[in-house]
Amino acid sequence: MGDRLRIVIVGAPGYTGAELSAMLAAHPGAEIVGLFGSEKRGADGKTELMSDLFPRLAGVVDLPVRAADAAAILACEPDAVFLATPHEASEQLAPKLLAAGTVVLDLSAAFRLKAASAYPKHYGFEHGHASLLASAVYGLPEVAGDALRTANLIACPGCYPTSVILPVRPLVAAGIIDDSRAVIVDSASGVSGAGRSAAVKSLFCEVSLQPYGVLSHRHQPEMAQETGARILFTPHLVALDRGILSTIHAELAPGRSLAEARACLAAAYADAPFVRLLPAGRWPSIAAVERTNCCDIALGTDESGTHLVISSAIDNLVKGAAGQAVQAFNVRFGFDETTSLGLARRTGAEVMS
Repeated sequence: MGDRLRIVIVGAPGYTGAELSAMLAAHPGAEIVGLFGSEKRGADGKTELMSDLFPRLAGVVDLPVRAADAAAILACEPDAVFLATPHEASEQLAPKLLAAGTVVLDLSAAFRLKAASAYPKHYGFEHGHASLLASAVYGLPEVAGDALRTANLIACPGCYPTSVILPVRPLVAAGIIDDSRAVIVDSASGVSGAGRSAAVKSLFCEVSLQPYGVLSHRHQPEMAQETGARILFTPHLVALDRGILSTIHAELAPGRSLAEARACLAAAYADAPFVRLLPAGRWPSIAAVERTNCCDIALGTDESGTHLVISSAIDNLVKGAAGQAVQAFNVRFGFDETTSLGLARRTGAEVMS
């Protein structure tokens, strides 16, 4: 066990924390040495094991879940800390952990946006660490590349943005999408994206297909920042436990074609083990990516050949959260990118029918 990296997970009692716990418990180069919940955890004198909260982890992760506190976290002597915490909590904890020399992988949005001024509007708090916003590496492994290998603060992308950035960013960079027109994104997400806290709209008998955060969702600026496109984003809640399906509309730049768009994505992700470009006529589904770290992408045009429709699917708890963070961890510490992440393609972006 001495050769393994010492890992702490903060926010372990949530859905993402449970996914992280399972993945990292199976990781040959990692040892989970501490699990933490909120600051109020255990205030009633009770100690709960992770396997009490998630019985599927019995015999796999039986560590106690303790109250989050920077000193207690650092007492575990971690090499890396995963923060599956509210944005404000990450903004407060990360600087203390970084100052102690710990690598931080933050799954909140606390360090994703580059402008501190964006946080009051989109996340409801004043950001006090502008210098960290400048130094944080946006942790989408397919985009970040070598920057992840030396990063000490990794801002893991949001679930909706991941489903949009992967298909759109290469097309914008190559000038294939008309940058004078907005990219319209309609996404549908399972209820686990709202977290594990009790809420009426998330109850079994209350969940309904409905839009929310229309024209004001906090993930929109993240999408715009990382794609370079003007994004009009509408998310929808659907009666599923997990998964995201995004349908994206854009206009091709004059003289550009569907074939060029397809070739662009194939080239961009030729060496990306978790991005699958589906054959023409085959479209993504949530079922096909559920409990995997994969992003499936398909695209087509209307009869005019100018209006581009892209569809992508991910599991919001895996490629949209825990799996992506573990993928970034693997790159950061020199492991094979696919370690502990199960199903992955080894070569080529195109999936053959």
